[in-house]
Amino acid sequence: MEPGNYTKVTEFILTGLSQTREVQLVLFVIFLSFYLVILPGNILIICTIRLDAHLTSPMYFLLANLAFLDIWYSSITAPKMLVDFFVERKTISFGGCIAQLFFLHFVGASEMFLLTVMAFDRYAAICRPLHYATIMNRRLCCILVTVSWIGGFIHSIIQVALIVPLPFCGPNELDSYFCDITQVVRIACANTFLEELVMIFSSGLISVVCFIALLMSYAFLLAMLKKNSGSGQSTKKATSTCYSHITIVVLMFGPSIYIYARPFDTFSLDKVVSVFHTVIFPLLNPIIYTLRNKEVKTGMRKLVSRYILCKEK
Repeated sequence: MEPGNYTKVTEFILTGLSQTREVQLVLFVIFLSFYLVILPGNILIICTIRLDAHLTSPMYFLLANLAFLDIWYSSITAPKMLVDFFVERKTISFGGCIAQLFFLHFVGASEMFLLTVMAFDRYAAICRPLHYATIMNRRLCCILVTVSWIGGFIHSIIQVALIVPLPFCGPNELDSYFCDITQVVRIACANTFLEELVMIFSSGLISVVCFIALLMSYAFLLAMLKKNSGSGQSTKKATSTCYSHITIVVLMFGPSIYIYARPFDTFSLDKVVSVFHTVIFPLLNPIIYTLRNKEVKTGMRKLVSRYILCKEK
């Protein structure tokens, strides 16, 4: 098609999770309940780490950043998804679509890089315990978190730079409840083989490599802990922390690999995996970590007792 012979698409139509009214109402109640219960829990984790003088180690600083990114990540898609359950014609402007996929990849990639930083933190704590405080000082932690954000920004800019120049002239329906590169590139009025290949490499392959590297690093750390199993309570605590990190890594990278590390064709599980990837798992990640951490749970109880229930310390 000649460049001048098409009408530029100004908005996209979203099919949503279901076309049945009753199902949409049930999904609205489920997701809203989950969002209103888990979201305050993540905010409480951040406040606890910020206000509790006992939670000053680099591990808790990184956990607070993880909770912040997870709140932001789920909030990119969840609010509009909830509103669209009551809208018959679900639309999103072209600019809104680009903004949504930009922030989705910006925050998502930043979190993946942050999980790598958290693995390095565990390595320093387990393999170099005497030098841990020197290695993971606050300045280095801030630098590593900043680098994670910069890496996420660069990754996201690449996705946007590949999408924006594409011509959209005919179909404007996205078989999803949000905008992402896998749906948008599919309806472009051009041969997108090269763009899709770059996207699979920049999103999918990187996810696979990071996932394997993280699993191998935690397997090494667990082997080190098993070798020193006679160390007692500190070893059990470190082992529990590693298992929490592994769970978060699997929840974060598993759906990402399924979505991006393959050709962008439609499969029946796509929407289900996307919901867990963009809404459910991000909000659960800090909670999963906290459930295995006695110090954070104790700090949360103190914070609730002091500031919410207004009880004395």
